[in-house]
Amino acid sequence: MLQTIVAIYSLYTMMRIYISIMQIGYINEEKRKAPVLMSADKYLVAAKYAVAKEKLSLVESFVDYLMFLWWVFAGFAWMASLFDMQGGIIAAVFFLFGFVVINYIVGLPFELYQKFKIDEEFGFNQMTPKLFVIDTIKSALMFFVLGGALFALLAWIIFTSALWWLWGFLLIFTVAVLVNVLYPTVIAPIFNKFEPINDGELKESITELMEKVGLKSDGIFVMDASKRDNRLNAYFGGLGKSKRVVLFDTLLHKLNNRELLAVLGHELGHFTHGDIWKNIGLMGLLLFISFYLFGHLPDELFIQMGIMPTAGAQIAVLMLLLPLVSFVFTPFMSYVSRHNEYEADDFGSQMGGKENLVSALFKLVTENKSFPKSHPLVIFFYYTHPPVLERLKALGYDASHTDIDEIQKSEMPKDGIFTFLDQQEH
Repeated sequence: MLQTIVAIYSLYTMMRIYISIMQIGYINEEKRKAPVLMSADKYLVAAKYAVAKEKLSLVESFVDYLMFLWWVFAGFAWMASLFDMQGGIIAAVFFLFGFVVINYIVGLPFELYQKFKIDEEFGFNQMTPKLFVIDTIKSALMFFVLGGALFALLAWIIFTSALWWLWGFLLIFTVAVLVNVLYPTVIAPIFNKFEPINDGELKESITELMEKVGLKSDGIFVMDASKRDNRLNAYFGGLGKSKRVVLFDTLLHKLNNRELLAVLGHELGHFTHGDIWKNIGLMGLLLFISFYLFGHLPDELFIQMGIMPTAGAQIAVLMLLLPLVSFVFTPFMSYVSRHNEYEADDFGSQMGGKENLVSALFKLVTENKSFPKSHPLVIFFYYTHPPVLERLKALGYDASHTDIDEIQKSEMPKDGIFTFLDQQEH
């Protein structure tokens, strides 16, 4: 059984590595062609940034594979020797703490390199080492308190029920929904400051948009995202009465009010179409299948790894193998998400104006240094949003015929970039 699991995980890793290699080659080839959506120099920078991230991901995939081999052939047995695996719930919790902490330590250099090397080099990172340490301490405290309680409850379920996989699924799914409810008002403020928007005109316009679709929120807030990162973003967070509109301060500095309303109109499209609940449903399906499969693993597998199928071991193996099921489901979930994004774009263009949404997409791509092209395999597996060129095309605009350098030298009209680009094509 162990040999079969190792073979499946090896195939999964090879596919990840192959996709990364194809993406690197594809971008390196495309960057030599005529630029789209941005000037030639920014197009090249975006390509370099995408390749740098992909190379890091490539190394990380290889290290993940080595860690997997270590866990199944030696790591779990070593961990079991440190704890009395028959000692009940407390032993299970400490076993799981060890499993998570070791994986975190191994992955930490990649996080640091991404943040303080790659993102720093390309002008995104604003986080200081001090802030990183503070964030890490906050996250660790939350993990040991809340994660420990969750591990303990899940271990108790395993000890007391033969159908632990079903009750365990219900527990984790309930916690996931609860996190969505609490995140905007309880969790996010632990790491960021949220202030009510002080632009009266913009606030009134956003409120009018929300009233049109019947959205009642906890308020409209600006988040101090710039203390960590320069990327642009905005989101509707929460469920029920905890829903709130969150604008990154970086977004307010780069987009005008018309573009902001178009972007928020896009997000309102997700609310109107019930996409949040669709995503929760898909997540629930993935969790159910995962718990069912890993809840029926034979005892022989654990014995071959040098451990007994106790609560801590069963939870740890589930966490270790979860990426396999997730990877299989990723293309389907990505496809559904891309479909939802097209519908949200259409809704946003109706709410905020097609020309303003197109203008916002141009700015988002440029400011976030998002290379506008990707290998088809990457799109198939990982793209939760359609490629920006396809999004623009669906909105009635073909960006491939645009001379970006000429546009940047010209003065933008009051109606936005869409009208100007449309005139250029004629």
